[in-house]
Amino acid sequence: MSDWFVVNVVDAPTLRHDIGGLVVGFERQGEHFPELGIHLRVLEPGQPSSIYHAESVQEDFLVLSGECLAIIEGEEHTLRAWDFVHCPAHTEHLFVGAGDGPCAILMIGARGPEQTIHYPVSELAARHRASVAAPTNSAAEAYAEWGGNFTPAKLDWPLR
Repeated sequence: MSDWFVVNVVDAPTLRHDIGGLVVGFERQGEHFPELGIHLRVLEPGQPSSIYHAESVQEDFLVLSGECLAIIEGEEHTLRAWDFVHCPAHTEHLFVGAGDGPCAILMIGARGPEQTIHYPVSELAARHRASVAAPTNSAAEAYAEWGGNFTPAKLDWPLR
């Protein structure tokens, strides 16, 4: 018996965070894919996707709709629908919603048992409420000011 499944994005579990926007997960509830992380992030203008960070694994991003700012290795880039970003392992990065409405980004990253993450200080990311005050490898420390206030949500699809 295989573990394959199909889920429509509208039916996938969705969580809302006041600072970090909507997160749509494609993994089964309570389970994670062992080798791949995949989710959809929907950001309103000004909402950061995460705290500025670098992981020891590669990640890839595809902007599906809207506009966002990508802060990569200390530089800001404007992205629009169908722009693709590849971040090799250890690439510092962050996305921030921009433009007139929501931005949807498909986010895919490798996973592994030895995976690490680092949160460096970034003045540019701090302008978007998305930098640590002191470097850390602890997600709990990095996101302490954001709080864990995720609430179940329903995704309106298609986006405006």
